[in-house]
Amino acid sequence: MSKKTGNFRQDVFKQALQGKNIPILTLDNKWYRLLDQRTKASVKGIEKQLNNLLKRQGKLNTELVEIRKLKKKLMNEIVPLVDEADQLGGSKALDKKIDQNKRLVEECNEKMESHKKELEELPHQIEKLNFQLMLITMDCCYDTMQENTVEIQRIEDWVKEIRIELKKRLVRKQEMEQQNSEIYSYMHDVFGADVVDVFDMQYNPEQKKPVMPRKRKNSSKTENDQFADGEEV
Repeated sequence: MSKKTGNFRQDVFKQALQGKNIPILTLDNKWYRLLDQRTKASVKGIEKQLNNLLKRQGKLNTELVEIRKLKKKLMNEIVPLVDEADQLGGSKALDKKIDQNKRLVEECNEKMESHKKELEELPHQIEKLNFQLMLITMDCCYDTMQENTVEIQRIEDWVKEIRIELKKRLVRKQEMEQQNSEIYSYMHDVFGADVVDVFDMQYNPEQKKPVMPRKRKNSSKTENDQFADGEEV
């Protein structure tokens, strides 16, 4: 495929995707089933980037919940500590504990702000990578469908030829069966049931089923002796 053709195809795909709600592909089992080995190799890099962003997003959300819990715990501890310090008329140990909690609360605020800012940016980055991944997927799937279409037509043509050949062979089979049946019928009238042995037949053409050859009565005699004696062969 030429670069010009590839760029034109990408433009068409981009226009088709505009305004569409594209699911996160790496979280969709149906998407994975579309990929053959060639396509998997083509998307491996961007797939890994997208999964890393999703893992980062999940980690930040989990950490944000934990940080909020910790901040709430620290804030709940500060008020009783301040009241206790006031009652005692001041306490270095309590003042140190209060200052430590305030510092930790401030650190929680900073981490929460940093996490929130990153979480605001991640959806755009995820959407951008997911869009690129969809374009690559569409391109690979287009090639696969075109190749499959050619192969499907080839197989269809082959099946047609085989059907024609099969019909010819079935007609030929029926003709030979009819000929055997006519020969058998005629010879049966002449030789009777012995026609099976005379013509060394393993099946009855009229009945179209196997016929077991009759056992020879005396294996020590030659065929000429048997014919001379009038015995069946």
